[in-house]
Amino acid sequence: MKSTIELLEHTDFPTIKRRQLTTLQVNMGYLCNMSCVHCHVAASPYRTEMMSRELVELIPQVLQAQNIDTLDLTGGAPEMHDDFKYLINAARALGVKVIDRCNLTILMEEGYEDMAQFLADNDVEVVASLPCYSLENVDKQRGKGAFDNSILGLQKLNSLGYGKDLILNLVYNPQGASLPPNQQKLEADYKRELKQHFDIEFNQLFALTNMPIKRFGAVLLAKNEFHSYMDLLKKNHVAANIADVMCRSTISVNWLGELFDCDFNQQLEIPVPNKSRRQLSDLLTQNPADDDIAIADHCYGCTAGQGSSCGGALE
Repeated sequence: MKSTIELLEHTDFPTIKRRQLTTLQVNMGYLCNMSCVHCHVAASPYRTEMMSRELVELIPQVLQAQNIDTLDLTGGAPEMHDDFKYLINAARALGVKVIDRCNLTILMEEGYEDMAQFLADNDVEVVASLPCYSLENVDKQRGKGAFDNSILGLQKLNSLGYGKDLILNLVYNPQGASLPPNQQKLEADYKRELKQHFDIEFNQLFALTNMPIKRFGAVLLAKNEFHSYMDLLKKNHVAANIADVMCRSTISVNWLGELFDCDFNQQLEIPVPNKSRRQLSDLLTQNPADDDIAIADHCYGCTAGQGSSCGGALE
């Protein structure tokens, strides 16, 4: 897979600094039951990189030391990590909100039949990937059968109170080298179509910009669309979005316990600028507030149009 880092590292993106840390985003590993075209971590059933138990046990200590209120779990499919349930139980015992970034299909896999019930029992907020509300588009991005299993997963979550008493948010990604449409209008479309055809309810839709890195970046290069896509991101840059980009209050941890300013920097292997705070263990005694944030040209993906973060549009 051809990397785009050489094309991204020279940038004129504005310098930014971190504010108070409120969210710890943990990538538990790259093992996944799917291999999606838009996946910026290139996760798949064949990846073996997974966080050690020792590092998993360190996470609750960091949550306490930094007074962090949100633990954001991602992967791969984080549910496939052997210590996924252990970590959620430990975080919830501290009163920390937990977000599970779920691909939905994992809820229908053999061996994970009780996962939805576990998430509900622990009041875990589910952020579920559903690239579109049509079978053709979802299966095109995620593989044959992905849409049907995603719908079954959503219906299972709804039956447990998700979309009502429990938070269920969906994530949309564009099909290719384009910006996502207006998040509010798209959310209305999703709610209408999913309710009408499948009696599915959810809380919010997050429309995320595809980042020109990893698997999607390689596709852009192969189609000779990389430079035109970067031009699109820069042309639609909105300076006001910088105030609320996720890296200002979130720090990302990879499966090796290394710190990054965001999940995208993690995949590009761009470390945090402060050399004294590059390991998860450093957060036991050091506060990263006011640190410089590492930037590159892909940062325009978070500020283009309505803006894009792990919590959806910024405007």
